Amino acid sequence: MAGKLPPARGRLNGSGPIAVIDIGSNSVRLVVYERRSRTPTTLFNEKVLAGLGRGVASTGKLAEASVAMALAALKRFRSLCEHIGIESLYVIATAAARDASNGPQFVQEVESILGVPVRILDGGEEAYYSALGVIAGVWKPCGIVGDMGGGSLELVKVDGAAPYGGQTFPLGGLRLQEESEGDIVKAQKIAEDSLSKYVWPELNPGERNFYAVGGTWRSLARMHMAMKGYPMHVMHNYEMSAAEAADFCKLLMEHGVDSLEFANVVSKQRRPLLPFGAVVMEAVLRGMKADKVVLSAAGVREGLLHENLPQEIQDQDPVVEAARELAVLRARSPEHAEELIAWTDGIFKELKIDETEGERRLRHAACLLSDLGWRAHPDYRGEQSLNIIANATFVGVDHPGRAYLAAAVFYRHQGLGDGGLSPAIRSLSTERLRERARILGAALRVASVLSASIAGILPRTSVLADEEVVLLRIPASLAPLDGERVRKRFAQLAKLLGTKGMIAVLPA
Repeated sequence: MAGKLPPARGRLNGSGPIAVIDIGSNSVRLVVYERRSRTPTTLFNEKVLAGLGRGVASTGKLAEASVAMALAALKRFRSLCEHIGIESLYVIATAAARDASNGPQFVQEVESILGVPVRILDGGEEAYYSALGVIAGVWKPCGIVGDMGGGSLELVKVDGAAPYGGQTFPLGGLRLQEESEGDIVKAQKIAEDSLSKYVWPELNPGERNFYAVGGTWRSLARMHMAMKGYPMHVMHNYEMSAAEAADFCKLLMEHGVDSLEFANVVSKQRRPLLPFGAVVMEAVLRGMKADKVVLSAAGVREGLLHENLPQEIQDQDPVVEAARELAVLRARSPEHAEELIAWTDGIFKELKIDETEGERRLRHAACLLSDLGWRAHPDYRGEQSLNIIANATFVGVDHPGRAYLAAAVFYRHQGLGDGGLSPAIRSLSTERLRERARILGAALRVASVLSASIAGILPRTSVLADEEVVLLRIPASLAPLDGERVRKRFAQLAKLLGTKGMIAVLPA
C-alpha cells in the first residue's frame, strides 16, 4: 500500500458504537448500532437460534444443548464487541432466563463471559420496551402492540407517544408448541383460554391497529409478502388488513409451512413455529377486533435505546432525522438541503397547496434526500436515488410514504414524466401523494439549476403568486443566474400547477 488510507467517511461523527445483546427464548442476538441517535443505524446484526426456551415448560430448566449453543454465541459476541470498539453494551434477557430454575446459574455464566450485568426483564418491562420500540419506529402509533417471542407474548396499548399498561402471557412460539404437543387445535384452545383473562383496552375508531413485533411474526409477514407478490421487500411498516392477516393465519394453521410454494422465503429453523405464531395472531386480532396489522422491526432493543436518549432527541421526527443524516453523508451541500425545506415551505404556502402534517414532514425529508445521487452517472441518478430511498432503513414512514420520497427525488433527476419510474413505486403510492411528489420534484428541479445545489443562493430568492401567475424573484446581485434552463424548469412547475410562470430580476 502506497500510503495510509484516510479515515472512513461513510459513518457519522458523534458517540461511538453501542450494542445490545438480547438473550431471548428462541434466539440470542447481537445488534451493534452506529451511534446514539433518534434513528440508530445497524452496524452489525447476528442471531443464533439457540432455543433456550425449548423444554422449559415441561422440565422447568434450560436444556444443556441450548445453553451450550447460547454461551458459545456470547463468547463470539464479546470478541466482536471488543474488535468493533463498543462504547456501551446493554445485555437483556427475557422469558426463558427468568422462568427456568437454572436461569440464575445461566445468567451468572453469561455475566462472566461478557463482563457486564445482565438485566432480566419481567413481563411488564418487556411489554413496555416493546411498545417504546414501536413508538420509536412508527409515526404516532395508536392501537395495541404485541411482541411474540419464544417464551411469552406481551400486549400493551400505545396512544401516539406513550405506552399504557402491559401484560404478559405464556404464549411464546416454543412454549405453545410444547404445551400443545404440536397440535394446532390444542394450541388454539390454549391461546383462547390465556387471552380470555385479558381486559382488552378501549380503542377509538381508527385506532384498531395491531403492531406485530417478533421474529416469528416477521417471518409470517415475509411469507404473506411472497404470496401477494408485494413489490417492496422492506418488512418495517408492512401492512395487512386484519381480515387478510386472519385468513393467512388460518391457511398456515391448516396447511403448515412446508406445503406452501413460498415457504422458501423463511429459514427452515423458523418454519416449525410459524403455525403457532399464526394461532396467536389470529386470536389477538379477533380479541381486539382489529382493523389493520402493522409489522414493526423495532421492538425491545430499540425501545431500550430510545429510553436512554435525551427527551429533545426522542421528540425529533425520525424520518426527517434519517434523511438529514443521509444528507450529511452524501449530499454536495447539507446546508443547501436544509435551505430547500424553507424554500419549498414558501412555495407551498404561497401557492396554497394543501398539505397534511404527514405530507409536510415527507416533503421536508425529500428535500434533504434530493441530492444523495449526485455521484452517479447523470442518466441513472434518478434510478439510483429511487432504489436507495425505497430500500433505506428509515423508520417513522409507511410504504406509501417511502414511495413518495423515492418518486419525488426521481422526478427531480429524471424529469416529470413517469417513464422509468418503477411500477412498484407507482403501485404503492396514492394518487394524491404522486401528485405532490411531482410538484415537489418540479420545484427541486428549479432549485438545482438555479443554485447548482450550493448553499447561500435560494434564501436570497422568493416566490410570489396570485390567481394568474407565479413569480420567481431574483435579486440584482444574482441576475447572472437567470437563464434559459431556469426559465424552462420554472415554466414546467407553473404548468403543473395550472398557472403561468414568470421570473423577475429585482432592481439593485
